[in-house]
Amino acid sequence: MEPKGKLFLRAVLAGICIGIGGTVFLACDNKYIGALLFSIGLFAILTRGFALYTGMVGYLPENLNADYVIRLLVVLGGNLVGTACIGLPLQLTRQQEFSQKAADMCAVKLADSYLSLLILAIGCGILMYLAVDGFKKSSDPLIRVLGVFLGVPVFILCGMEHSIADMFYVSAGMAWSLKAVLCLLVIVIGNGIGGVLIPILSGKTK
Repeated sequence: MEPKGKLFLRAVLAGICIGIGGTVFLACDNKYIGALLFSIGLFAILTRGFALYTGMVGYLPENLNADYVIRLLVVLGGNLVGTACIGLPLQLTRQQEFSQKAADMCAVKLADSYLSLLILAIGCGILMYLAVDGFKKSSDPLIRVLGVFLGVPVFILCGMEHSIADMFYVSAGMAWSLKAVLCLLVIVIGNGIGGVLIPILSGKTK
């Protein structure tokens, strides 16, 4: 079993990758190009073997035990640290417009209802599971890549909520508050529900 310290470091690296994906999304005036380029974050995570909450939670039904739940929490913490490592320093660069765009995005999210955030997060969780599981299990290199570079833009363009990406936007936009924490918790839960939905319905349980 991998030590939790090593798992945490892999999770930090995954958060950094998502932060980089989020940064390029903020840099693009064209949302379609930005959504496509954001995919580099998940692609790097999968090819490098980093640990992302939304990539792991779908395998909870197959690993229904306390240790796996603890490992998911460790990964969430590492993802949060990694996204903050990219989001917070943006305030110190010449790219101030990125931080403003992130703040504007966060204002929309924080004004939304918890039910809306939950539903949008469930949709994202479903797409993340399909992209990650397809990458891991398909023997066709083209299908593996397409799963990532189609799945990620689809959830972005649909306005769905990805908890780790939202951690980055909240840090980049300096939008941390009690409301932001509560919204993120709802989104984390929604991503989890969406992530386990297909495995449970497919009978992939322990």
